[in-house]
Amino acid sequence: MNNNMKVIIDFVVFSILYKVFFFNRWRTKGKAKLVVNTLMYIYISLVLYVTLMPIVISLPFIFNHPYVSMNMIPFDDYFSGRGDAVRQIILNVIMMLPFGFLLPLVKKQNLLSCLFWTFLFSLAIELTQPMINGFRAADITDLITNTIGGLLGYLLYLVFKPLINKIMPT
Repeated sequence: MNNNMKVIIDFVVFSILYKVFFFNRWRTKGKAKLVVNTLMYIYISLVLYVTLMPIVISLPFIFNHPYVSMNMIPFDDYFSGRGDAVRQIILNVIMMLPFGFLLPLVKKQNLLSCLFWTFLFSLAIELTQPMINGFRAADITDLITNTIGGLLGYLLYLVFKPLINKIMPT
């Protein structure tokens, strides 16, 4: 089975989960909540696409390869001049910006709470990557840069909060 088909299976599963568990619950809370929660769901699905997919087809094989431990030296690739470290750092920050922006729209958050949830989301991804795919490794730099992205997203949320309150009154 080619990789595209494996990813399509994941998106079908995500679509079914959305329809069965979330859509009706969110719809009853109003159109604005439905839109915001759906945007967050789509965003998380896309993050999982970039970081973990294919997931469903990989689950039976998660223990069929050695688990590569996390690289615990922050910014090691950057300081060692390996690969495209700067690009990876920038992309990790950008990838988590929407999380920091959308999370307080989905559920009221303060800065520390948003940072905590961003950190946990990133940690879950980093620890799962080597299990899903034996060629991927967890990296402390990704955890740091993802959390910084969530912080910047929350700060953007604060900047746009007056406009958001006009569009979506609580």
